[in-house]
Amino acid sequence: MYKYLKLFREQGANPQLIEKAIEEHSADREKRKLFYERYKASIEGVPILRRQPVEYEDFETGTIKRIDNKVNNRINNAFDAEIVDTKVGYMFGHPITYDIDRNSKDKLTRLKEELEAFLLRNNTDDKDSEWGKKAAICGYSARLAYIDTEGKERIINVDPWETIIFSPSDYTEPEFAIRYFDIDDNVQRVEFYDNAYFYVFETGGNGLKLIEKKLHTFDYCPLYGLQNNEEMMADAEKVFNLIDAYDRTLSDASNEIEQYRLAYLVLRGLGADEEALEQLKKTGVFELLGEKDDVKYLTKDINDTMIENHLNRLEQNILRFAKSVNFSDEYFGNNLSGVAMKYKLMALENKCITMERKMTAALRYQFKVLCSAWAKRNICQKDDYLKVWFGFKRNIPVNLLEEAQTAVTLTAITSQKTALSTLSVVDDVEYELEQRRLEQDDIPSLMDGGDDDGFGEVREETG
Repeated sequence: MYKYLKLFREQGANPQLIEKAIEEHSADREKRKLFYERYKASIEGVPILRRQPVEYEDFETGTIKRIDNKVNNRINNAFDAEIVDTKVGYMFGHPITYDIDRNSKDKLTRLKEELEAFLLRNNTDDKDSEWGKKAAICGYSARLAYIDTEGKERIINVDPWETIIFSPSDYTEPEFAIRYFDIDDNVQRVEFYDNAYFYVFETGGNGLKLIEKKLHTFDYCPLYGLQNNEEMMADAEKVFNLIDAYDRTLSDASNEIEQYRLAYLVLRGLGADEEALEQLKKTGVFELLGEKDDVKYLTKDINDTMIENHLNRLEQNILRFAKSVNFSDEYFGNNLSGVAMKYKLMALENKCITMERKMTAALRYQFKVLCSAWAKRNICQKDDYLKVWFGFKRNIPVNLLEEAQTAVTLTAITSQKTALSTLSVVDDVEYELEQRRLEQDDIPSLMDGGDDDGFGEVREETG
């Protein structure tokens, strides 16, 4: 899509050029949509759910027909969804925190107030989590900043398959962007954004028709992306084939188990005509006259050990190469130390660090866009977006006793501030230190108040 940058710079929102970009984007659109359908475990997205039973040819005589193709289990194992949900819960279980640079808080009081109102108005805890989830599912996600009917700045998450980002660097610094989606079966809506205007087109008999052109208030393109990683690969994209192999193996094993009830009945040394077989169905009784006569079912021997080992290896490889966590691991049932827990989560943590950096860049651009509008209302300066900070905290079980013991030990060799910073229950170290100072100041006054309440005199009189 880089080739379109120069063309859009020269021609602007040219309808023919936009149509070509959308047409070229169609393959990527279908790919991202398929990833999302797979996450939802829809029939369209999961290959095993579309598998048809195998049709075998009849035996040469035509008198014997195969019955082992009558069972067609289609068992989906949603490893891809678990991989995404584990990452999202681990990374966004605690909402992202937003704050203003400490050295600038007194100067940027209005910006702090506007930031708090913006976060509440837009339910950013939920939007950030869903934004990260879509990026993990599809490889990247998008977000649009806009002005609502009350003149307030708002944000909305946009599906990646509806979005085309044009940027000379990465998706977090767009120069132009397109959003397109179907209104109904016959009409498609196309929105084009640059650093000043947004254009609305609709499909007609002769291509795109311009419906609306308006200023969007911001000084930068308000439709921007969040990359899951530099390659824009989904979290489970590398292991889709392994997941499909697991689905096939488990489905086929289930088929074999169910086919036991369809096994051939073998009558050894016996002859049975149609009348005898009908009578057998009613009575269920065989009369064996000969010494070598025998009745049994012809069944397959299932090597359950091989199947189990194969499934275990597939599961291990799926979670290993997707850099996820195997919660069925017996070690998670034990009381792991903090270091051991971090070691088990190291692959997941490394993956989350990459996305955290991408999301920090995307959020920084988001506030660059927002501050360009807030500056017009004298709330802040355009460059004050550099003073907005973002905090990420992992959602991980903690051993508070171990943390407390570590903090007490550290007080002997470090400052109280450093020791408190090791405690997961302390979100704001400065606030905690201030509270401790206030409590220490209140202790003498409380004790003095106890001497003045008359209890001492009562004890003296009754003694």
